[in-house]
Amino acid sequence: MRAMWLVDCGRLPYGDAWTLQRALLAARQDDAVPDVILMVEHPPVVTVGRAGRTSNILVPRGLLDARGIDVHHVERGGDVTYHGPGQLVGYPIMNLRVLNEDVVRYVRLLEAMLIGAVAAWGIEGERRRGFPGVWVGGAKIAAIGVAVKRKVTMHGFALNVEPDLSHFELINPCGLGMPVTSLARLLGRSVSIGEVRPVVARTFAETFEVTFEPVALDDLRARLGAAAPRA
Repeated sequence: MRAMWLVDCGRLPYGDAWTLQRALLAARQDDAVPDVILMVEHPPVVTVGRAGRTSNILVPRGLLDARGIDVHHVERGGDVTYHGPGQLVGYPIMNLRVLNEDVVRYVRLLEAMLIGAVAAWGIEGERRRGFPGVWVGGAKIAAIGVAVKRKVTMHGFALNVEPDLSHFELINPCGLGMPVTSLARLLGRSVSIGEVRPVVARTFAETFEVTFEPVALDDLRARLGAAAPRA
């Protein structure tokens, strides 16, 4: 099996994680690092993908600013999405040569991984044709939006563990006009990121046939050098 670095970033501002992704992307393109996955929570943030429409942000920018919610326009696929505390976000920085550079297969594997993860709690996730992500009973529990540059992936997936679901009312998630849900809502109890992270790590390793080498965030920054952001 291929070795892959697993980095638990804790809670990290979106801009810092984005900068870190881009530093890793360049390093991976140069084969200076192996494949890496960052697992992170973000403070509240709205991101707009390449195909995104700002009309899918349903409140004035000033209201977002007043509530401390940043907005970033990024290079991933998809439309508008929200990240915040209680949501587990994963950013795989992977060379797609191992999948014959098949981006569609990569997205399907991310979906399969997330379906396997929620199954650990007896939840039956499903795909919806034409809409990347994972759904439960018509509501979206996990979003997927990726970018590929010179055969290397960035961005990734977001699994709703126990976020403030009212924050999704500030946007039209993914431009679909569909509801969202979370593990906590479906289970009727509180669920922590700490409970979910190892399950997602295990299902990712099984799905992508990798073994993880845990790497601390500070060690990762040291290995990348000045290109990495500092808190």
